[in-house]
Amino acid sequence: MELTSGRGGGGLLDAATDEELDAADGGRFLTFADRLTIQVGLRAGWSNARVAREVGRHPSSVGRELRRHRSPDGVYYANRAHNRARIQRRRPKTPILVRNPELAWFIEAAMDDGWSPKLISTALAQWFPDDRTMNISHETIYRALYVQTRGTLRADLAKQLSTHRKARVSRGSTRTSSPYKDAFRISERPAEVEDRAVPGHWEGDLIIGSGGTAIGTLVERTTRFVLLLHLPGDHTADTVATAMIAAMKELPADLRRSITWDRGSELAAYRRITAELNAPVFFCDPHSPWQRGSNENTNRLLRHWFEKGSDLSVHSAANLKRVQNSLNARPRPTLDMQTPTQRVAQLFLEAA
Repeated sequence: MELTSGRGGGGLLDAATDEELDAADGGRFLTFADRLTIQVGLRAGWSNARVAREVGRHPSSVGRELRRHRSPDGVYYANRAHNRARIQRRRPKTPILVRNPELAWFIEAAMDDGWSPKLISTALAQWFPDDRTMNISHETIYRALYVQTRGTLRADLAKQLSTHRKARVSRGSTRTSSPYKDAFRISERPAEVEDRAVPGHWEGDLIIGSGGTAIGTLVERTTRFVLLLHLPGDHTADTVATAMIAAMKELPADLRRSITWDRGSELAAYRRITAELNAPVFFCDPHSPWQRGSNENTNRLLRHWFEKGSDLSVHSAANLKRVQNSLNARPRPTLDMQTPTQRVAQLFLEAA
């Protein structure tokens, strides 16, 4: 028998039998026999887990079935449940993003600003805990991106999910001597840095573009607050030191307790930085960028705006400030969905 799925026709033909419906769904839904087993098992006092084993389903599937199809008196009737489920399967369901264009607009705007579907879903759940029309799973967002019939999101948004990395590039060095022989090593950092108990400890590095162009990045470990260093001409040690000192000198002393950096030549003027900021500089072990985990994660987020292999010198100081503000205004799961800006503001209030 031919089955139809047109929206105007209400899905499967009304004349379809239970057996044809069950065959058409590929075994995804409970059959009438499954529901009879559930009814019998419940009458016999079985647990949901045992019922699930008997029908070959996950216990959560049985739990959902009972929540959806128990009668008003709290009793589960197989025949009633099956009829209700059959009617619901015929009924066309309008995707949530079609029903709620404001939600679709918010998702598009957030993804344009670099938010991930997971972050969007988490933020909405926290902001609108009692409004189901403003709640959406990240899986639904992904489906709307890749299966356009499932929603109204712009097709070009899918490219926002990628950092466009083509291949990993080795950053091996041919230097035979290090300018950091007398510098502090990361193992010498105070314990308070590692457990993020005290704010004011920063991690930094460069993100590199084509032609040796670069942007400096700094992130505070406790608040995840980000500073971007404008390096339009070069990223020599003197240039980086000057930019870093200018960016950090206005911070209160309690918010510039230390800086941790990779062992790149761009920070060879670390003694000058320490002297002017009154903040010791610690260096990672060779070839160990993971020791600056907060900064590595931040740099990955920044690739939304600064694509690998692109010319980073085209970005003005004003544009870097805009990106910096945008990232600092993004809620973070690690901050209980507060933003870095909010966390820094709290620190200023506490110090006042």
